[in-house]
Amino acid sequence: MSIEHKADVAPLWTPSPARIEDAAITGFRRWCENEYRIPLPSHDDFHAWSIADRERFWSAVWSFCDVIGQRGERALVHGDDMLEARFFPDATLNFAENLLARRGSGDALVFRGEDKVAYRWSWDRLHGMVSRLQQAFRALGIGTGDRVCAMMPNMPETIACMLAASSIGAIWSSCSPDFGEQGVIDRFGQIKPKLFIACDAYWYNGKLQDVAQKVRNVEPTIGAPVLVVHYAGEAEALASALRDGRTLDALVAPFVPKVVEFEPLPFSHPVYILFSSGTTGIPKCIVHSAGGTLLQHLKEHRFHNDLREGDRLFYFTTCGWMMWNWLVSGLASGATLCLYDGSPFFPDGTVLWNFAAEEKVAIFGTSAKYIDAIRKSGILPMRSHDLTALRLVASTGSPLSPDGFSFVYEGIKSDVQLASISGGTDIVSCFVLGNPVKSVWRGEIQGPGLGLAVDVWDDEGTPVRGLKGELVCTKAFPAMPLGFWNDADGGKYEAAYFGRFPNTWCHGDFAEWTGHGGIVIHGRSDSTLNPGGVRIGTAEIYNQVEQMDEVAEAICVGQDWDDDVRVVLFVRLASGVTLDADLEKKIRSRIRSGASPRHVPAKVLQVSDIPRTKSGKIAELAVRDMVHGRSVRNKEALANPEALQLYRDLPALRR
Repeated sequence: MSIEHKADVAPLWTPSPARIEDAAITGFRRWCENEYRIPLPSHDDFHAWSIADRERFWSAVWSFCDVIGQRGERALVHGDDMLEARFFPDATLNFAENLLARRGSGDALVFRGEDKVAYRWSWDRLHGMVSRLQQAFRALGIGTGDRVCAMMPNMPETIACMLAASSIGAIWSSCSPDFGEQGVIDRFGQIKPKLFIACDAYWYNGKLQDVAQKVRNVEPTIGAPVLVVHYAGEAEALASALRDGRTLDALVAPFVPKVVEFEPLPFSHPVYILFSSGTTGIPKCIVHSAGGTLLQHLKEHRFHNDLREGDRLFYFTTCGWMMWNWLVSGLASGATLCLYDGSPFFPDGTVLWNFAAEEKVAIFGTSAKYIDAIRKSGILPMRSHDLTALRLVASTGSPLSPDGFSFVYEGIKSDVQLASISGGTDIVSCFVLGNPVKSVWRGEIQGPGLGLAVDVWDDEGTPVRGLKGELVCTKAFPAMPLGFWNDADGGKYEAAYFGRFPNTWCHGDFAEWTGHGGIVIHGRSDSTLNPGGVRIGTAEIYNQVEQMDEVAEAICVGQDWDDDVRVVLFVRLASGVTLDADLEKKIRSRIRSGASPRHVPAKVLQVSDIPRTKSGKIAELAVRDMVHGRSVRNKEALANPEALQLYRDLPALRR
């Protein structure tokens, strides 16, 4: 039985008839009806057709979104075989060309670096910098298939470097400058870049974070020339201290802007290499195609988020999270990107809302943890900021709790679409996400993406409704990875996604369909709890305890115990609060009444910190390994690896 939405009798938000009529997804559905002479009276009919006739659906996305390129004759070959399927095998396009279709003096990029730096680039300035970088990259001998890697803040220069690399067919890969030395080497060392780009320093929480020594230390192992971008430090000094370093200003100085030349490339040409979180070993290098990424992002931005030309699009992300890649593709819809780098709570918790109000942001994206944090802090943007322009709030990174859903409408804006979204680095996009023509129900993601045959299966591979199971996709789609880097026979790639169910993508999420056609994500399958043989999603426990004022955040793992598994809950408490018998009883009671008796932990322990990945996700598997006395194989993937020691050899877990 579902516990997330059983008491809800009305949606939190329903689009008005005028909003439904004006939505791009409505116009696209009607375009498909006219183009293919088929009746598609409802969105559900539209989704069913989009997975039944993928050739025509994805061809329609290409045409309706005015993709620049040559589509070719064939839209899909070997469509019944997920490992062999190929979309648009005859097509050619250039990823950067599609993102740079707009010109003019209007804002393309608006940047804030905490309260220290603020500037904006027009479309023409962006074009000019991409042109100069393209010429400079070619002068360095960078060409099609070469890798360009960056350890950079989320700033305009980073986007320009990516676009310049993509324009000539080089493959882009990035991380944020807070990565440790080994984390940088573990990622970029595997893919042997032709150029390594790094900032000189960055700001976080009001403090200058110098990276000069880190850059010097990783340079020999990465083995590529280093391009130093000035941000907060001494770029010239760092460049001169390197074996083969130069500043961005020096690199582009010989070149003047001209028309950017875009290399026509196959639809399946690699555009990005992204990395798995790496907490269970060396990160996997996931290779994504230019065509698949472009089509999927256009579909999500324009239809599921209703992004329009000229809209201000914001997503709080670093360059080490796939949401950065997702955000940048907003340029292909003519949107202005609002970029922020630094702490979302410096100088205080209103900084992102100040940015959103001042720039009239239409789409504001963030993490579930951030929404919960501002809810607990008492910040109410609805009362303090003019958010008239805001149409959509997006949340991802972890499941948004039902109380988080309610807070968006009670504390941020009452008339706004809330798009809780879920997918990941594996597909650089979403499986389930928002829908501007459907209602938002508390605790539920609105539904599956168009063109994606998403389902929930039990352990035997049987579709289930109203029960928890594995989130799967049963048909090939363009945004599937090309594979893993250095996986010549594809064995690791096949094992990662197709080892559980033959010819079916198993995503590793523990999910459930709702009665409204929505989805609830209960957590990752590999971190689900199994006391007494009953699978429990960790998100179900977090949804209860993290709504308590006394609990700042929590992490839950299963501990092998007495030939079974017992649930262990660790809580980081609010300032000044201590876990005593009364609070422990209150926590257990909240879980019992809000979830079920099976969810009640056998142990509740207080900790001062909870380990999380660089993208902000709590590291359940790493904590589970520590609890069992196993080593954590790649601590460099964590933002705060020192927190792991809090879970080692705890006396309370020996009895």
